[in-house]
Amino acid sequence: MAHPVLSHTPIAIEPLLELDAHPDCGGLALFVGTVRDHHEGRGVTHLAYTAHEPLAEKVIREVEDATRRRYNVPYVRIVHRLGDLAIGDTAIACVVRAAHRAEAFEACRHAVDAVKHTAPIWKEEFYADGSSAFVEGCCIRDDLDGATPHAHGHPSHASHG
Repeated sequence: MAHPVLSHTPIAIEPLLELDAHPDCGGLALFVGTVRDHHEGRGVTHLAYTAHEPLAEKVIREVEDATRRRYNVPYVRIVHRLGDLAIGDTAIACVVRAAHRAEAFEACRHAVDAVKHTAPIWKEEFYADGSSAFVEGCCIRDDLDGATPHAHGHPSHASHG
C-alpha cells in the first residue's frame, strides 16, 4: 500500500524516518515546515491549507520519484498537511535517506521546493485583525527536473511552510 502524502491530521515525524530500514544510508535529512505567527509584518493567528487532493497526491508522488532518480537516493518521503492549522503546527515534512549527507541535504531541499512550486495546494492565512488572504506564492519554477510550471486554477498560488 502506498504511503500517505496528504494528511488531515497532525503529521507524525518518527514513522517517516525509517531508521532501521536503510543500513546503506549514512545520511538522513529532515525538513519540517511549521506555521509561523507572522507574514510580511502582519500577525497570523492560524491558517488553512486546501488542495485539489487527487492531483496534489499525484504531483507529490512524482516529486518523490523524480528526486530519488535525480539524486540517486533510495528514500524520499513527503507529507503535506491539509485543513486548519494552528501556530506551531507542522505543515510539511520531508525525509531523505542517502549514503552521504550532501546528497541527502540537496535532495531534501529540491523535494520541498518542487512541492511548493508545483503541487495544487493553497494556503489561506488568517490575521489578527480578523481578515484573511490566500498567500501569493513564489514564481513557478521550470528548473525542477521535469516539474512543469502550471496554473492551478485558484485565485493565487500557495506558499508553503
